[in-house]
Amino acid sequence: MKILVINPNTTVSMTTKIAEAAQAVARPDTEIVAANSQNGPASIQGFLDVATCVPGLLEEVSRHPGVDAIVIACFDDTGLDAVRTLVSVPVLGIGEAAYHAASMIANKFSVITTLSRSVPGLENNLMRYGLAQKCVRVRATDIPVLKLEEGDPATLFKIRSEIREAIAQDQAEAIVLGCAGMADLMAQLSEEFGLPVIDGVAAGVTFAEALVNNKLSTSKIGAYSAG
Repeated sequence: MKILVINPNTTVSMTTKIAEAAQAVARPDTEIVAANSQNGPASIQGFLDVATCVPGLLEEVSRHPGVDAIVIACFDDTGLDAVRTLVSVPVLGIGEAAYHAASMIANKFSVITTLSRSVPGLENNLMRYGLAQKCVRVRATDIPVLKLEEGDPATLFKIRSEIREAIAQDQAEAIVLGCAGMADLMAQLSEEFGLPVIDGVAAGVTFAEALVNNKLSTSKIGAYSAG
């Protein structure tokens, strides 16, 4: 099985982190192909970045015709419907995958994301997926996406602080990490706080494997028909 894990922004260091997170959970017989867009924004933070990155995302997807599934490694689930229309293999967004995973193992959860301007888009997606009632709150750390690439201890401190607040104030039973740039923190934070901390890259790869194993593909009747 071959899964394309695609970062819709152009930052290679983030793609490397995403690839490592995907490889860590993939089955031994799964090949992870990690790629990023060649054209578009360096990070995706809000509605404008979401819109401007879609052409580059579609171009990069078209370069990988032989894959069995695609995981879009942007927590906004950027271009998800467009890519599903373009291909017939299963396509998952990491936001969608993380929300569903959290809903299966906790009664309610909170999301820890980056900038405040990203919050409305994530809230819209939760409503679209029918999971808004399971999410107590989407919390912004106001950490720029690319700041996550620096390994600054102050950045991790802010993320930890929001998790503490989510547990104390939201009574969250699970935490969803709301950015692919946080993918490397899942295990560390789960152990530290004693509750499930969910990374969408890991969830997306695992769900993609399940869909391929069940021989399920994207429906081409209706919304995702190509013509």
